[in-house]
Amino acid sequence: MAAKTVREIRNVTLIGDAGAGKTTLAEAMLFKAGLTNRLGSVDEGTSVLDYDEESRERKRSTQSSVTYFEHNDTLINLVDTPGTPDYAGQAFAALIAADTVVLVVSAVSGVHANARRLFRMAGEYGLARAIVINHCQAENIDLAETFNVVRESFGVECHPVNLPAGGATAVADVLKHTSGESDIFEVAGKHTELIDAIVETDERLMEGYMETGTISYDKLAPAIGQAVVSGHVIPVFFTDAKHDMGVTELLDGIIDTMADPGQAHPHTLEIGEGDAHEEHPIEVDPDGEFLAVVFKVTSDPKSNIRYTCARILSGAVTADDTMAIGDQKPHRIGHLFKLRGADHIEVERAIAGDIIAFAKLELHIGDILRTKPGEGKLTLPRFPKPMFALAAEPKSRGDADKITTVLRRFVDEDPCFEYHRDDQTHELVMTGLGDEHLHLIRSKMKRYFKLEIETHPPKVPYLETIAGSAKGIEYTHKKQSGGSGQFAKVVIDIEPLPRGEGYEFEDKIYGGAIDLAYRPSVDKGIRAQMALGVVAGFPVVDVKVTLVDGKTHPVDSKDVAFQTAGRQAFKKAIAQAKPVLLEPMVNLEVTIPADSVGEISRDISGKRGQVVGQDQLPGNQMVIHATVPLAEVANYSSQLKSATAGQGSYMMELSHYEPVPGNVQQQIVASYTATDDDE
Repeated sequence: MAAKTVREIRNVTLIGDAGAGKTTLAEAMLFKAGLTNRLGSVDEGTSVLDYDEESRERKRSTQSSVTYFEHNDTLINLVDTPGTPDYAGQAFAALIAADTVVLVVSAVSGVHANARRLFRMAGEYGLARAIVINHCQAENIDLAETFNVVRESFGVECHPVNLPAGGATAVADVLKHTSGESDIFEVAGKHTELIDAIVETDERLMEGYMETGTISYDKLAPAIGQAVVSGHVIPVFFTDAKHDMGVTELLDGIIDTMADPGQAHPHTLEIGEGDAHEEHPIEVDPDGEFLAVVFKVTSDPKSNIRYTCARILSGAVTADDTMAIGDQKPHRIGHLFKLRGADHIEVERAIAGDIIAFAKLELHIGDILRTKPGEGKLTLPRFPKPMFALAAEPKSRGDADKITTVLRRFVDEDPCFEYHRDDQTHELVMTGLGDEHLHLIRSKMKRYFKLEIETHPPKVPYLETIAGSAKGIEYTHKKQSGGSGQFAKVVIDIEPLPRGEGYEFEDKIYGGAIDLAYRPSVDKGIRAQMALGVVAGFPVVDVKVTLVDGKTHPVDSKDVAFQTAGRQAFKKAIAQAKPVLLEPMVNLEVTIPADSVGEISRDISGKRGQVVGQDQLPGNQMVIHATVPLAEVANYSSQLKSATAGQGSYMMELSHYEPVPGNVQQQIVASYTATDDDE
C-alpha cells in the first residue's frame, strides 16, 4: 500500500522487556492483516520479524525489525525492537522512526528496568506513548494488579481503552461504550475517567462536556490523538497475542487513539551554533522539500546488500529522484523499498510521514537526507554510552586487516557499539552495553564474515593529571652524530587546569630566546608525550604548560630537537607537580528483588562504590543508584547474576573521572614501571 495522505499513516515502535511478547504481538498484527497464513512463532523459529539466524538461535530479538501493513485503509509502519538491555541501541534508534511508542508489558513478569528506561526516554524525546498489557490468558496472574503496577510505574495518565472480559477471552470497549462487562474494573467508571482526561486538553470540548455531562464519540475523536501526543493520556490496551485476544481491537486503537505524523510532536532542524543557532520546526508536508532521517542500517544476510531505513519528515521521493546526504553532492536514488522483515518490496513513491528503505548507500544512523545539500542536524535520542569493553585480536594473523573493516560495519548498524585502537597497549578494544552484546558481535563476525577472534579484558582507561604546579623546569637536548647535530633548550612552567579543560599551551617567551619557528615544536612534543602518558602510560589531561625560556643553536637546532626537549621537560615537570591518576567512575543503576538490597549494597561498598539513592518499585523490586569505579565493575554482569540468581539487572553509564586512591595508584604505577621499556 502507498499512503495517499499523511492522515492515512501511523508510525509505531514497540518497546519493552525481553519476554514481554513484542515480536509475537507484531506477528499477530501481520496475521490479522492477512500478510501471513499462520501466526509466526519466536520459539519455533518461524517469526517473520526475527528472521536472522542470531535471533532465531537465541529465541529472542537481537535487532530491530521493520514491517508494514494495512488496517482499515490506514498504513501502519511498525518497528519491533529487542528487549534485552544489551541490545538497547537498536531500540533507542527505532525511536527516531516513531510517532507513538507502545510499551508491551507482560502480565506474568511485569515491568523491569529496561522498559522503564525506554519509556522514559521516549517521553523525553517528545513521542506519544501507549501501553499494551500482554499475556492476559496466562495462569496465576492478577490483571487488576498488573494495571495498578503500570499506573504506579508510569503515572495517573495511564487510562485503559479496553478491559479484559469473558475470562480474558475478549475485551470490553472503554473508549466508545459507557457500560459493559469486564473481568477487573467497571467499564462505566473507566469510561468516565478516560473521557474526563481527554476533554481536559480541549477547552471547547470541556465547556460542552461540563454543560451536558455527555459527549458523542464523533466530537471527541479529533481530540484523542492530541491528548495522547501531549502526554495527558497514555492509552492502555489488553491483549494475548498468542491466543488472538485483543489484537484487532489494538489495531483499531492504533488508528483511533494514536496520532498521524502531522499531529505528532514535530521534528526540528537545528542550524548553526551559539548566537547563530536557529531552530526550524519541520512541517510534515508532502509538497515540501524532501527531508528524511536515517534510523536503521542493516544488511541482507543472504545477498549481503546494505539497506538503510529512513523516516521521511517532509516532501516526497521517487526512485528517479536525486538525494543529498547532509551537505554532500546529490546522487540518484535508484530504488525505493518497503521492508517486511527479510523481504524488500520495491515501491515507486513515498510521502512525508512514511518509512522507506534505500539499497547500497553508505548512510549512517542520524544522517539527514534532502533534495539538495544543506546544513543542519536533528536531535537524536540520547544513546547509552557503551562501557563494557573487551580487547580483541583475530585468531588468524591473515585476518588482521579484515577485522577493522568488519567492526566498522557493526558500528554503522549499532549506535551503542564502538571500537578503537589503544595507542599505549596497541590493543583493539571493542565496547558495548554488556557481555551479551559483545558476544553477539563476536558470533556475527564468525557467522557472516568467517572471522574468528580471541577476546580478553582490556586495560582500564585511566587518565593522568597533576595536583600541583612546577616552575622553571629545564631540559636541554644535545645530540651529535657526524657532521649534523641536534640542540634545543626549553624551560617550562606547569599547572593544573579544572577537570575537563584538557590542555592549554602558552608562549610567554619575550625576545628571541627560542626562534619563533621552533616554539610550536615544543607544543607538538608535549602533546605527543601527553598521549603516551608519563607515570603509568595513560593520557595526560587538564594541564597548562607555559613556555617561559630556552635557547636556540644557530646550526644544530631543528624541529625534532625541540619536540624531544619539550617531551622530556614535560616528563620532568609532571614528576614534580604531584602526578595523579584519574579513574573512570560510572553511574550504576541496579534493579533487584527487595530482599537482595543489603547484599548488593554491601557489595557495592566493597567495590569502592557509593550508594547515592534507592527507589522502591512495584512488584517487590528495588533500584539502587550508585557511583562506582569502572575497574571494580568490569565483570559485574556475571557477579550480579550469581548474587541474585539471575533476577537482577543493571545499567551503567560513564559519569566522570576521580583521583585514584593512593594505594591503588601505587599498584598501578608499579605495574607499569615494572614492564615499561619506553626509556
